[in-house]
Amino acid sequence: MSDKPFTKENLDMYLKELAKEYRKRSGKNTPAEIILIGGAAVVLNYGFREMTYDADAIITASSYMKDAINSVGDKYGLPTGWMNDDFKKTESYTPKIVQFARYYKTYSNIVTFRTVSGEYLLAMKLKSGRKYKYDMSDIIGILWDQEKNGDPLTFARIQGAVCNLYGSYESLSEEIRNYLENVLEDGNYEKLYSRTRQFEAENKDNLLEYQNEKTDIISVDNINDVIAALRKKRNQTE
Repeated sequence: MSDKPFTKENLDMYLKELAKEYRKRSGKNTPAEIILIGGAAVVLNYGFREMTYDADAIITASSYMKDAINSVGDKYGLPTGWMNDDFKKTESYTPKIVQFARYYKTYSNIVTFRTVSGEYLLAMKLKSGRKYKYDMSDIIGILWDQEKNGDPLTFARIQGAVCNLYGSYESLSEEIRNYLENVLEDGNYEKLYSRTRQFEAENKDNLLEYQNEKTDIISVDNINDVIAALRKKRNQTE
């Protein structure tokens, strides 16, 4: 994660610079491909979120790419590994993502960038389903923008994408399936988006406060229970 926000404008510039640096190191006969997912894919494809602090990617390139990433980071004050593929260790990763990524841009005639969008980006957000980041509001935002752009995502399309990536719709938790179905039934995406962003911000603040006060370890396995307990405690004191 970077401590500088990525916007569509500066991320495009970093990608262009990255391709130039990679070509300098690898020459013109060693093409590379980078698939941007997560927050970077949201910012590049949609207008409901202006920035992200993540540049998660699937990187297919020679070993020169790591040096190129670090060089661009040094030039623009970004942290080491500002673009990385650490998300491969998370539950939302599947090698099938490559099959459904869409072309975005090619820079320096050497690095092709693709992104995940539409029902496939939504499926990844559903699989991740973090209540303390932007996953839940991104789900609504993607639905909202797709509808505004005249390409609404139906339940059938979303279900098909989940099955294509993860094998079955039931691979999603029952909680997240119910969440999606309730959001689709409600349909007031603008109102739901605003409410959910506030909910996520409160969860993040609660977790930060908890971490400052407690020595207990928060993990992927217990984080939802911790969030629920903290929200219950907050509601009781208000």
